Amino acid sequence: MRSDILTEDERAERLQPLLDNGWAMSGDRDQIEKQFTFTNFRIAFGWMTVTGMEAEKMNHHPDWTNVWNRVNVKLTTFNKGGLTDLDVRLAKRMDKLAEQFSG
Repeated sequence: MRSDILTEDERAERLQPLLDNGWAMSGDRDQIEKQFTFTNFRIAFGWMTVTGMEAEKMNHHPDWTNVWNRVNVKLTTFNKGGLTDLDVRLAKRMDKLAEQFSG
């Protein structure tokens, strides 16, 4: 799997669907971020557990915090110094899992 920093063309193509789905570029570094909100803590924690296992399989781990029903996520590939395909794939997986836990 490719893990180089995304080119400008790749960013335009691959990040836009994520930005349209609530992700945002972080102002302080080359990363994307999103706040996921769930019905309650149990569902938020369940989502984090399943998402954490998916991230572990990818060997790509989010920077995240949880307060009650909210999970704030930041994704970047630290050892590459910015956004890579790993971040895009994990963000898409997080979105898909959030749909399953919300509906």
